[in-house]
This record gives sequence, C-alpha cells and structure tokens, in this order.
Amino acid sequence: MDFAFTEKALDWQRRMQAFMDEAVYPAEPVFTSQMAAVNHDPAVTPQVIEELKTEARRRGLWNMFLPDPRWGAGLSVLEYAPLAEITGRSPWIAPEATNCAAPDTGNMEIIAEFGSEAQKQQWLVPLLEGEIRSAFSMTEPDVASSDATNIACRVESDGDHYVITGRKWWSSGAISNRCKVAIVMGVTSPDADTYHRQSMVLVPLDAPGVKVVRNVNVFGYHERGGHAEILYDGVRVPRTNLLGEEGSGFAIAQARLGPGRIHHCMRLIGMAERALEKMCRRAAERVAFGRTVAEQGVTRERIAESRILIDAARYMVLNAAWKMDTVGNKQARKEIAMIKVFAPNVACQVIDWAMQVHGGGGVTEDFGLAYAYAHARALRFADGPDEVHRNQIGKLEIGEQTAIADALAGIRRA
Repeated sequence: MDFAFTEKALDWQRRMQAFMDEAVYPAEPVFTSQMAAVNHDPAVTPQVIEELKTEARRRGLWNMFLPDPRWGAGLSVLEYAPLAEITGRSPWIAPEATNCAAPDTGNMEIIAEFGSEAQKQQWLVPLLEGEIRSAFSMTEPDVASSDATNIACRVESDGDHYVITGRKWWSSGAISNRCKVAIVMGVTSPDADTYHRQSMVLVPLDAPGVKVVRNVNVFGYHERGGHAEILYDGVRVPRTNLLGEEGSGFAIAQARLGPGRIHHCMRLIGMAERALEKMCRRAAERVAFGRTVAEQGVTRERIAESRILIDAARYMVLNAAWKMDTVGNKQARKEIAMIKVFAPNVACQVIDWAMQVHGGGGVTEDFGLAYAYAHARALRFADGPDEVHRNQIGKLEIGEQTAIADALAGIRRA
C-alpha cells in the first residue's frame, strides 16, 4: 500500500486549503451572525452559504466526492479523503459550500448508481447543481434500527403505485426549506428472506400524506437542515419511484454507507485537528497558578495524546479508503467498521480535552467546541452504532484467524 499522493491529488488539496483560508474561515463569523438573525432556524440557508457555493464552483471545488466523472470530479476515495478532512475543519459551512454535505452525498451516490435515467434527471441533476437538498429516511423510533432487518415501514403495491405507511426519524436534512425528496426504506416483500424484504423509494416531500412531525435536536442544538421525524401516512408514489430493484433496499443501504463512513470519519479528523489547534492556542494564552496552562504537565500529555490519536485515525481511514479503491466496499468492510468506531471516539476525546482547557468557555457556544462535540458524539450512532461495528469486526477477525489456523493445520498434515 502506498499513501503517497499524486501531484494531481496534492493540487486538489492545495486548492481546497486556499478556499478555506481565503473564503471559508473569513465567512464563519458572517455565518454565525446570519444564523443568529433568524434565531438559528434549521430550515434557513443563510446567504453566505450561497455566496460560498458560487465561489467554490468558480474554483472547480464542486461534487468532489463522486468518483464517476460523468457526475463528479472523478477522484478516487483515497484522493477525496484528505479533501473531506479539510472541509471537516469548518463542518457547518465547507461541506455544503462544495456540495459535499451529508446526506446529499450518499443520496446522490445511490441515485447515480441505481437510479433510472428519469430519476437521475428529476432528482440527481438538481442535487448535483446544488439547487435542492434531500433526506434519507431509514431509522424508525419504534424499533431498534441498528438492526436494519427490524424496519417496519410498509411499502405496499397498489396497481401502478406504492403506498407508504410508517414513521421515521433522524431523516437528516428534511427540515431545510430546500429539501424536496426523501429516499425511504420500507418493507415491500414481508415473506421474503431477511435481507430481501426491503426496498428504497423516492418520495417527494410535498406528496400528500408526508407530515414532518418535528425536528429532533442533538444535545439541545438544532443543526442546519435538521433531523426530522416524519410520518408517512398512506403516501402514494408511482412505482417508477422505486430505486433499483424491489427487494434490493438492504444491498443499496450497504453500498451507500461504505463511502459515507469514509467521508464522516475524515471530516471528524478535520474537526479534531481544529480542536487541537484551539487547545494549543488557549493553553499558551491562559495563565493559572503562576504559569501558562501549556506548562502544566497534564495539558502537554493530553496534547501529545491528541496528536497520536488523530494521526492514528487518519492513517486508518486512508488505509480503508485505499482498500475500497483497490478491492471494493465488501472486501474493505472490516477496515470501514474499524474506522467508524475509532474516528468518532477520537474526535470526542480530543474535543473533550479542548473543552477542558477552555474552562467554562469550552461548554458555551463561543468557541464552537460544544457544538462540535455534540456532532461527533451523535456520529457514534449514525451509520451504525459502535456496538454493531465492534460485533462485525469480532466476527470477521474470528473467521480470519480460524481460516489461518486451518490452513496451517493443513500444511502440517501435508
């Protein structure tokens, strides 16, 4: 494996970093001011985001996450990974400014891969243009959705239509005024085997029967775009809104989650890097008990440990990205599960230490650390909780070690 970036990849990184330095970081106080002016309404897109999107497109920093050159930048997962990290340094602004924000990224990926030409024209093209946003409706409040086979939402055939009945939550992005479509996962074939009961259907949010019940906050924060609880009450959509084939919902979900986990983890590393910078700066500026906080042994130890953890997480994610590029999502599933456990926990720990160095200010909105912590902590659930990933890692490791032992036993017998 070789993680040395090509000159092409390095050029993308330089251009992305310049965009951050020249446009995104200066826009952060403007973003804060504009959101405060609308009482932090998660449905609103502040004007500064639209201005940054125009600038990002002018610089060619647009749809960088899509490896298919017909739709995106044509970058490999490994080439895109450091760009995701850079955007993670300003996670409320930079991903959306470059049209690389979740959940739109995952939704665009699966529409590009599994959607019909008509679906691509109706939904993918305006998403790629940044004209609309989308939601992903999979998780349900009434079942343990960490086990996707528990999904209970019904998607029933009725002539040329499907009728959708169920309650979803954590439908991220659905609160936005610009969210126009949700990808809904539900049961189409209840008598099929466990992994072929579900399908995915494209549902316009203005369809009769779609009711956004509430926005679910995260530790009291209302993230832009929100995390909606949605009631689908007998919603009728044409059968042509089926994404892929009937019964392929579970497989499509797995295809969607692989790249998305890489993206989340690299953005988390960017968040942790920014927190570490703030920790070092604050520690050098503040004096307590006759010396700077940076001169306190426990602070230096935590700064050192943060650097070790961040670098370890980065190399693990780059390894997973490289493996996805070379052998595919399925063969990289253990590495992807490992980073999905490790990266959010690293970010939570580093941000927590940064908050501690900031004292009381660390848990306020003044330094962005409390908000970052809330986001990082929530990502220990998103795309599968830690426990599910650890269980999968353990099963895979046992299988691999058993296979090795069996092979060695065979050699000895021979």
